[in-house]
Amino acid sequence: MTSTDAWPSIRGIAYGGDYTPEQWPREVWLEDVALMREAGVNLVSVGIFAWALIETSEGVFDFSWLDELLDLLHDNGISVDLGTPTASPPAWLFAQHPDARVVSREGVVMGFGSRGMASHSSPAYRDAVVRIASALAERYGEHPAVVMWHVHNEYGVPVGEDYSTHSVRAFREWLQGRYGSLDALNAAWGTAFWGQRYGAWEHVGAPAATPSVANPAQRLDFARFTDHQLRACFVAERDAIRARASQPITTNFMANQSWTTDMWAWAREVDIVSDDHYLWAADPEGEIGLAIAADLSRSVGGGKPWILMEHSTSAVNWQPRNIAKRPGELARNSLTHLARGADAILFFQWRASRYGAEKFHSAMIPHAGTGSRVWREVVELGGTLAQLEEIRGSRVVADVAMLWDFESFWAQDLEWRPSVDVTHAEQVRAFYERLWRDGITVDFALPGQDLSGYRLVVAPAQYMLSERDAANLNRYVEQGGTLLVSFFSAIVDENDAVHAGGFGAPLEPSLGVVVEEFLPLREGATCGVSWPAESAAPLVADAWAEDVVLRGAEAIATYVDGPGAGRPAITRNRHGVGVGWYVSTRLDAVGLATLASAVYRDAGVTPSDAPEGVEIVRRRSDAAEYTIVVNHRDEAVRVSAQGTDLVSGVELDGELQLPGGAVAVVRTSRVLAREVVAGLR
Repeated sequence: MTSTDAWPSIRGIAYGGDYTPEQWPREVWLEDVALMREAGVNLVSVGIFAWALIETSEGVFDFSWLDELLDLLHDNGISVDLGTPTASPPAWLFAQHPDARVVSREGVVMGFGSRGMASHSSPAYRDAVVRIASALAERYGEHPAVVMWHVHNEYGVPVGEDYSTHSVRAFREWLQGRYGSLDALNAAWGTAFWGQRYGAWEHVGAPAATPSVANPAQRLDFARFTDHQLRACFVAERDAIRARASQPITTNFMANQSWTTDMWAWAREVDIVSDDHYLWAADPEGEIGLAIAADLSRSVGGGKPWILMEHSTSAVNWQPRNIAKRPGELARNSLTHLARGADAILFFQWRASRYGAEKFHSAMIPHAGTGSRVWREVVELGGTLAQLEEIRGSRVVADVAMLWDFESFWAQDLEWRPSVDVTHAEQVRAFYERLWRDGITVDFALPGQDLSGYRLVVAPAQYMLSERDAANLNRYVEQGGTLLVSFFSAIVDENDAVHAGGFGAPLEPSLGVVVEEFLPLREGATCGVSWPAESAAPLVADAWAEDVVLRGAEAIATYVDGPGAGRPAITRNRHGVGVGWYVSTRLDAVGLATLASAVYRDAGVTPSDAPEGVEIVRRRSDAAEYTIVVNHRDEAVRVSAQGTDLVSGVELDGELQLPGGAVAVVRTSRVLAREVVAGLR
């Protein structure tokens, strides 16, 4: 965190979106501010892609239109999140500095006409972003409309890795700082393999396209370096602004939708975490992916309220099939983010563009105008958020943590792994979905964090695990925690080298097993898992099995058939006063439910009894508890609830009747909430 750690000076829940008035004549600006007031908009993001209009040539600035705009917004009571437009450099920069362009892994130089085109290692680009950030902060650091700064846009999207000459040189310098000597680098990268040993620093390059698979440790370090370079650009802009302005500074992440940046590291550099989230249209239950992104945004920020910087009112424009949101889905998505810790609900964008690559992207004012359903829902949502002002600042509390480690994900998803059917994204989604369906709210965590406050820790995809982090997990179990670890975990160290002692060896104290051999299944094949204590019929698994060797654990379930027939499939181990569970195969939904039920009993975690498709999340302040109930079903449901529904204003005495697709926010005093919980026990 920087020295400023304050929410933007806006009353209540922030509401609005990206505003691009540079695309419209002045008369539309007047119409816009009037409609913003009608919709309850109190915050807009401005200037994110306006570099060419602000700095018309190198060092020559035109602030006249931006002066006029900020004054107009302020006069109408609308605050500004002022963007630095550095995600889209102007044509003149590349004309003067063609070496600032991004080069792909295949050696292709990226051309002008899109976004994210600049090499983040280019000295010319670095100088230019500091210059424009400084100029903007110098001019608007004390403007009353500006309540926050928005640096760049979606770092790493669409381009993260850059293989330009500048990047290769910077990578070499980064490696020298990380390892200190060539001997240390050769040891970390295992360059004795395939004769890759380096004898001079100038021979070390980026892992560009190669005839076969490139060194995986080099690929992993290049991912780390890329994240570092992107973050260094952000820090340079942030510090330029901070020297001239005092408002909080953020940049918009893309939680669960971009893997280029390590959000844990980035969250330490921003004043407020903000995230962009877009439903994946091919997912019929996109609300689960939404919940993952929201929980991750909250978690990397240490549980503090965060900003939903962008989401869509309806369809996006960049997916293979861009599905429109159903009536009510706009509010349902927005209030689910609110439930999971967002205190600002913003959209991309305010008014739909008539031209350009995103002209078919939905907006708060769609092409159909203010007579449309979307506009009516935008106005209605603004009214609802005004009624929820008191929820701002409250916190989400979770009893379960799920490990989310970007570096491990980068390493796991490289080439030549034992099975293409095993990815970190699928593993995380499967285990999270089980918890979501059971109504259990999740915090995400790193394996080295303090986990003592959680009843249960789930590790769905911890392929890479350092000895230090493994010791932390073992200590968590020893001191009374319940740990559930999925297959293909604790395989390699931080250099992508297999652990001495074999697969899973670092977690042997807590799990009581090691893995002798991976036994992946052929495409489409399944195997049965016998768990007599929990299921009369064998559970169904696919894709993966392992030859598990017991080192103190109890075999809870065994393989009925397949390559692991007769071997342990699911194990349980008592370590200290806690329990470690290991599942060595990919169970289907029924199998995961069976597993989860047994693990919950050990952890003392109680699933919700809400109907299927009803999402319940709680936020808590010093004075009140807020239970947000989201009905994703088409039909009405009944849910136990007591208190005041802040959306409808109805007093509830034990039961909430919620229509299909609707949301309720039930306030209960903390004293009453404790009494209700005590009564349930």
